[in-house]
Amino acid sequence: MAAAYGLYSHIQSNKRRSIALLLGLFFLIYVMVFAGALAAEALMYDASLDWLMRAAWQDTIHALPWATGGTIIWIIIAYRFNQSLIDAVTGGHEVTRKEEPRLYNLLENLCISRGIPMPKLKIMDDTALNAFASGLNEKQYSITVTTGLLDRLDDAEVEAVLGHELTHIRNGDVRMLVIALVIAGVIGFFAELIFRLLIEGGLRWRPSRSSSSSSDSGKGGGFIAIAIALGLIAVAWLLSIVIRFALSRRREFLADAGAVELTKNPDAMISALRKIAGRGEIEDSPSAVMEMCIDNPRSGFADLFATHPPVDKRVAALVQFAGGHDPGPIELPPPGEPMEEQAAPEQVEPPKDPKPLLPGLPPGTIPGPWGPRGSSGGN
Repeated sequence: MAAAYGLYSHIQSNKRRSIALLLGLFFLIYVMVFAGALAAEALMYDASLDWLMRAAWQDTIHALPWATGGTIIWIIIAYRFNQSLIDAVTGGHEVTRKEEPRLYNLLENLCISRGIPMPKLKIMDDTALNAFASGLNEKQYSITVTTGLLDRLDDAEVEAVLGHELTHIRNGDVRMLVIALVIAGVIGFFAELIFRLLIEGGLRWRPSRSSSSSSDSGKGGGFIAIAIALGLIAVAWLLSIVIRFALSRRREFLADAGAVELTKNPDAMISALRKIAGRGEIEDSPSAVMEMCIDNPRSGFADLFATHPPVDKRVAALVQFAGGHDPGPIELPPPGEPMEEQAAPEQVEPPKDPKPLLPGLPPGTIPGPWGPRGSSGGN
């Protein structure tokens, strides 16, 4: 499991999947364009389903250059400004060694130990216990940590969390997840656009209008065409959601393993997960940001759509493959209350009159390295 960090095949797989995701984005966009064209034709003409499908296909072909250009512009905007948008939503701000020497030194030591370029370090003012990595290239990569996590985790646990996020960056998980979020954003935008078209156009729909461009246009296909368009929109939206879920769950196990290899301390990663479990919900944070975090807490029915595996399974994997020890759930005081400090080991005072290390020697004899010798130094 620990060998997952820096695993060449895993990194290459992520690169291939990133390219596949971008190609899949264009495919889903074209599906959405066809669905929109089909809905528009159904609202404008009372014709047969076959005629409406052919007309929608012709509209899609004419709209392909515009759809492709719009998608490329969207990707460029996301590439250039994704980190700024995340910072604006979370309120994260970059810190220096002078401002946060403890956190900065921990991250710097991890990067130096493996020759990893150091990402930007940011802090978000929130009582939640969480952290996430973001960015699409080395100039953008950053790790954001909440103040709640810094207050409640010790140095070894914070180091394990930083190692977890560094592994996401090293393995290409961050870049791939951002691309998946871009896909979801584009699909959501087109879906809302088409739904608005259907709602506003449906109020003015007059099915008595027939097309005169074809002798076999027929009638009565409008309702079926609209149902097909809605079905295509729903399938495209669900596929974008499934992609996000599939990318998130598996990568967390590998990132946990990478943190253990970086820190050589599986117990620190386990205790960090136990402290974070159930305490990572960042208020007013969009789901896209929570999917990037080290933990995205969900319970009950919502757990079916969770993007992260349960903490219990992650801890069990570390115990099985990394040899860690599970302390079980860890209770923490409410936010604002000081953490209990561990008692220092008792200092045993030496006796006032210590006994000689070698009993039985005559007075005035000093034990030497090759046996006892007299205090006068004679042999």
